[in-house]
Amino acid sequence: MNRIQRLLHPHHAGVQRPQTWTPLLAAVVLLITAAAAVAAWQHPAPPPPSTGAAVSPYLRWLNEDVAYIIADEERAAFTRLATDPERARFIEQFWLRRDPTPGTPNNEFKVEHYRRISYASQRFPSQTRPGWQTDRGRLYIIYGPPDEIESHTSGSATTRFPYDIWLYHHVQGIGNNLFLQFVDKTGNGDYRSAPSPSPSPR
Repeated sequence: MNRIQRLLHPHHAGVQRPQTWTPLLAAVVLLITAAAAVAAWQHPAPPPPSTGAAVSPYLRWLNEDVAYIIADEERAAFTRLATDPERARFIEQFWLRRDPTPGTPNNEFKVEHYRRISYASQRFPSQTRPGWQTDRGRLYIIYGPPDEIESHTSGSATTRFPYDIWLYHHVQGIGNNLFLQFVDKTGNGDYRSAPSPSPSPR
C-alpha cells in the first residue's frame, strides 16, 4: 500500500516535480502511473506452492519424469507424503536405490533415464501427443534404444499403414529377441503398439 501511495503521490516521498511541467502534463503522468499501480495491485504475485499432494513440480515428477519406471508401492507411498521436504527426500532415495555405482558423483541410471526422455520427446512426437507419451516414446524410455529398427514409411504388401519394427536382442527380466511393432493408422505420426511379427529364425 505504501508503494502505491508513493506512486500515486510522488511529491509526498520527497520527489520534486520538474518546474517545466504544465499542470495538464502532470495530470496525464499521474493518471498513467495510477493506472499502472492499480493494474499491478490487481495481478498479485502467485502464492507459494502449497504443501498438499498436488504440488506442481512433485506431481510433474511423479506423472511425467518417472511415470514409466516407478513401482506401484513407491507411487502409493509418495502420494501419502504430506510435506515438500518429505517429497524431496523420497526423490533423492528413489534415485539412490537405482544408482548402479553408489558413492560416485554421477548416477548413471538417472542420467540415462533423462537422456531417454529427451530423445523420445524430440524423436517420437505425434500431432496429438508429445513424444514421451507416445507408445514408441514410452517403450524407448523403459527399454532404451532398440538394437535393430525396420522402418516402413509407406507400408508394405500386408499393410498400407506406415509401421516400425523394433528388435531388442535381450531385455533384462523379459528375455531374448523381443520384437515390438508400431503402426501409424491415423497418418498423424502417432505410431501405436500392434501385435508383433513372429521372430525370424536366426
